[in-house]
Amino acid sequence: MEYRRFGRIGRDVSVVGLGAWQLGADWGEVSDDDAFATLDAAVDAGATFIDTADVYGDGRSEQLIGRFLRRRPEQLMVATKMGRRVPQEHANYTAANFKAWTDRSRANLGVDRLDLVQLHCPPTAVFHDDQIFDALDALVDDGAIAAYGVSVETVDQALTAIARPQVASVQIILNAFRLKPLDQVLPAAQAAGVGIIARVPLASGLLSGRYDAGTTFAADDHRTYNRHGEAFDAGETFSGVDFETGLRAVDRLRPHVPAGATMAQFALRWVIDQPGVTVVIPGARNPEQARANLVAADLSPLTPDALGTVRDTYDELIRPAVHDRW
Repeated sequence: MEYRRFGRIGRDVSVVGLGAWQLGADWGEVSDDDAFATLDAAVDAGATFIDTADVYGDGRSEQLIGRFLRRRPEQLMVATKMGRRVPQEHANYTAANFKAWTDRSRANLGVDRLDLVQLHCPPTAVFHDDQIFDALDALVDDGAIAAYGVSVETVDQALTAIARPQVASVQIILNAFRLKPLDQVLPAAQAAGVGIIARVPLASGLLSGRYDAGTTFAADDHRTYNRHGEAFDAGETFSGVDFETGLRAVDRLRPHVPAGATMAQFALRWVIDQPGVTVVIPGARNPEQARANLVAADLSPLTPDALGTVRDTYDELIRPAVHDRW
């Protein structure tokens, strides 16, 4: 496992972590036993970074991770997120709400101080409000959180956040179907010492190579009920890419998968190879998926030919639909 320094936080984390949305809700049923087995498998394979949110299962993901932390002595870094349990209005981002939300997350996780708290894809106006970031600074000063960052939907939001001196991290969608952050966001983060957490690295599973035109998903899976942005930002489901178009793109990339590797590992390795990425957080619903994801860190960097094919495929099939939106 490769470990990278987390910018302004000053801690090293595994370059592949675990995204724990699946352990909370919105991806079909995951039992407690399967959740704990998945966490065990990820940490046993070298993961030291876990990303969750207070809204995943209305706290279930945090609570499961909290129970896990009490029986595993490893020095793990747990990042959570706040702000999506209320209507997405600028007025709801207040110091009082921040205190209540972080207190709830501390209780769920069973810790006195949260390692990293991220604003969870807030409205754009939030990024320009100095008082909001003053309130976050106060939480650091009070010892409730060690550091804070933001999860964003757009490149412009990311650049605004990176310019703030105390923002420790930016979480952004980055994968072979979402190349726009490469142009400005990653270089700006590197220059500022801001950590980049790459989320949705497999485009909600499209880049796993396991799906075909006949694949269906459960009714409680966001890949069914949010395919067109019915519940939250459409970019969070399949990275905003039309399912059939994504399948065509995967077919073009498949010949470049290294021998002995999977399509998913190829896609994760692509993210790891991008300069400026601190940690990539693929989700997993079972131990086998978690272990397979961690293997991507052991693959050799992708060849220039493979990298070029990703770019060409994006430019031809994906760019027209997504590049200007996020």
